[in-house]
Amino acid sequence: MNRPWRLVALLSATATASYLCRVNVSVAGVMMMRELGLSQQAMGRVFSAFLVGYAICQIPGGMLADRFGAPRVLAWAALAWVAATAWMAGAGASVAALLGARFALGVAEAPTFPAAAQAISRALPATKRGRANGLVVAAIGLGSAIAPPLISYLMVRLGWRTALMISSLPALVVGLGWFWMRRQTVTPTHSVPVAAPSGRPQSRSFLLLTLSYSLQGYVGYIFVFWFYLYLVDVRHFDLLRSALFGSLPWLLSIISIPLGGWLFDRIPFDRRVIPIGGMAGSGLFIAIGAHTQHAYLAAVCLALATALVLSVEGPFWATMTAVAGERSGAGGGVMNMGSNLGGLISPALTPILAASIGWEGALLVSAVLAILAALLWFWIPSQELRANSGSDGCPPPEANKTAITRLGQV
Repeated sequence: MNRPWRLVALLSATATASYLCRVNVSVAGVMMMRELGLSQQAMGRVFSAFLVGYAICQIPGGMLADRFGAPRVLAWAALAWVAATAWMAGAGASVAALLGARFALGVAEAPTFPAAAQAISRALPATKRGRANGLVVAAIGLGSAIAPPLISYLMVRLGWRTALMISSLPALVVGLGWFWMRRQTVTPTHSVPVAAPSGRPQSRSFLLLTLSYSLQGYVGYIFVFWFYLYLVDVRHFDLLRSALFGSLPWLLSIISIPLGGWLFDRIPFDRRVIPIGGMAGSGLFIAIGAHTQHAYLAAVCLALATALVLSVEGPFWATMTAVAGERSGAGGGVMNMGSNLGGLISPALTPILAASIGWEGALLVSAVLAILAALLWFWIPSQELRANSGSDGCPPPEANKTAITRLGQV
C-alpha cells in the first residue's frame, strides 16, 4: 500500500476511534443513570453537550488543520479524546463535570473530518478524492456498529467506567500512529511547488454546497435518533425486530458510502448525477416508506433512504476540497458545521411535526428537504468539481509527490 492510501487507512481508523469515543456514553448511559442517580433529562443534556462543542468548533478545528497540518492536529486531538473520556469516567455524580467532559470531547473531535478532507486534498489527486473521503466517512458506520456490543459486554463484566476507558484505547493507538506518520515524512531538499488555487470558501458554489449539506444533515440525523423508536412506536415492531431493522441502515451505509465516492470518481460524464441521484432517491424512498401501510416495506424503504442519503458523503467532501482549495480545512469546518446544525434541529423538530401533522407528514417534510438538497447541485458548475486538478483531473507526478511531502510539513 503506497503512502497516500496508508494515510487514508489511518484516517479511516481515526474516524472509527472517534465514533467509539462519541457513542460509548449512549450505551453506558443505562448503568450511569442507575449508579449516579441521573434523570433522563440530565442524561439528555450530557448527550447534547457533545454536539454543542462539536458544532461550534468545526471552523476553528479546520483552520488549525490548515495552519499546522492534519497529522499534528489529529495526533493531539486523538489524545484529547482519551483525556476527555477519562474525565467522564472519573466525573462522579456531578452533572456539571459530566457536561464539561462531553463538551470537551466535542471540541476535541471537531477537527476530525475537516482535517481528514484537508489531508486527502493534499495527498491525492482530484480523481481519487471521492472514494478516499467515502472510505473515511464509511468508517463511522463501523464504529457505530462496534460500540453497542463492545461497551455492553465490557460494562456488564467490568463496570461502565472501565468500559469507557477501554473504548478509548483505539484513540490512543491512532494518536500515536499520527505521531509516527509525521516522523516518517521526510522533506526533500528540492521540491516543485504545487500550482493550486488558494480556494474561495465564500463563493456561491461553496454556499450552495454548504446549504445542501445542511439539508442532508437534517435528513440523516432523523434516522440516527428516531428510526428505532419509529419502528417500535409507529410501525409496532417488537424490540428484537426493531433492533434488527434498526441496524440495517448502518450495515448498508458501510457499502453505500464508499460506493458513492467510487462512482463519483469514476463516472465519465457529469459527476453531479451521483449526489443528485443519491439525495433525490433518498427523498423518494422516504416518501414511499412514510406512506405505505406495510410495516416491513416501510422499514426496508427507510433503510434504503438512509443508505442513499449517506452515499453522497464522499462527493460532498471531494467537491468541497475542489472549491475551497488550500483552505480545505476551514472550508470543511464550515460545511460540517452546517450539517451538524441541521442535526441539532431535526431530532427536536421531527417529534413536534409528528405531533401536529403525524409521522407520515413529518417524514414527508424530510423527503422534500432531501430533494431540495439534490436540486441545489444544479447550480454548482460541473467544472468546479475538478477545480484543483489538471485537464485529466490528476496533477503531474512531481506535484503529487510534493503534495504528499507538504502533508508532513507541520
